Amino acid sequence: MNLRILVGGLAALAYNHGLGRFPSRTLRKCYLRAWLGNFGAGTGVQMGCRFLHGRKVHLGQRNVINFGCMFDGRKFHIRTGHDVSIGPNATILTLGHDPQSPDMADRGGDVVIGNRVWIGYGALILPGLKIGDGAVVGAGAVVTKDVEAFAIVAGNPARKIGERNRELGYELRFDPFFL
Repeated sequence: MNLRILVGGLAALAYNHGLGRFPSRTLRKCYLRAWLGNFGAGTGVQMGCRFLHGRKVHLGQRNVINFGCMFDGRKFHIRTGHDVSIGPNATILTLGHDPQSPDMADRGGDVVIGNRVWIGYGALILPGLKIGDGAVVGAGAVVTKDVEAFAIVAGNPARKIGERNRELGYELRFDPFFL
């Protein structure tokens, strides 16, 4: 077995089944800063989030990652912009299988999330997608194709249902001690 894969797996196990459930944001942040590809200033990750291959997850500044989220960085990268809010139990996938492949070949790609994106409770982002700046992904939406900047999408599969105000200037600052 490749030593790098073994160490990465142990790092994921330690966080996902131990430290990620520990009620101290300070300890979680220290671990995530060392383990993830990038952990932006002011970013907070609540308890119960899971990361598959942390080195391929890059979180921008002032992100709010709510409880129960899952980031699948096994083969491809996940990159978030700044001031991104990801609701509880959202899942971001980078890897799947080709359903037409006779040997279930892998299929996937990087997921890129722009600045000031709001992803709702339980949303599912599929591999290889881009979510444009200021976009909103509704609760429970299944995103199967790119989302244009400032679009509001919802449903399964997610479809555009509106436009978001383009004059966004907020900076997220939510980082509770015990969550």
